[in-house]
Amino acid sequence: MLRSEWAKFWSLRSGWIILAVAVFLLVLFATIAGYTYTAGATAGGPPGRNGGDSDAVGLALTGVTFASPAAGVLGVLLSAGEYSTGMIRSTLTAVPRRLPVLWAKAAVIGPIALVLTTLGAPAAFGLGSPGLSGEKICLSLGDDGVLRSLAGAGLYLALVAAFGVALGVLLRNSAGAIASLVGILLILPGAKIGARGRIQAVITAYDAGLVRAE
Repeated sequence: MLRSEWAKFWSLRSGWIILAVAVFLLVLFATIAGYTYTAGATAGGPPGRNGGDSDAVGLALTGVTFASPAAGVLGVLLSAGEYSTGMIRSTLTAVPRRLPVLWAKAAVIGPIALVLTTLGAPAAFGLGSPGLSGEKICLSLGDDGVLRSLAGAGLYLALVAAFGVALGVLLRNSAGAIASLVGILLILPGAKIGARGRIQAVITAYDAGLVRAE
């Protein structure tokens, strides 16, 4: 089963292209963030010229936000793509139970994404670090926690790819699964932050009203 899924993955024309795009985005945005960083900006903003307080690792992992949808789309295409082409019939004929198929697909895409993005994260860190030369936030690969954080980024992207596989199997439609993936990865976190900000504003206004009442 694993050999079959391995062959299917590399038969996807878009497979290696999407992987390359994910690594490219990881490196590109880390480099931009490193070279446009300005110390003393308002804390809490996004990395970059007007970014907030951060460190070299945080800037190096800026591209994870943009690489994660690419990794997830790769997983979706590996699973939901079979439903659109009809290949799923032959797959389920050979292996009637869906769960082993799901595990096999995840076992193929996960390690591939893990290896490539784990290699891409240190490359992103190395390309962005020269832009931080002389800054207080500058770090090296040998500093405590740096390699662990970079490896964690690779693990996260591998899990996103495996999640894309599960989402594709669940929805059985590439377009719907990709739209759901983008919503979960990009829109939902922003909505959560916005809702938290509105709740905090309401609480602050309520506290201010109590103070004036006293």
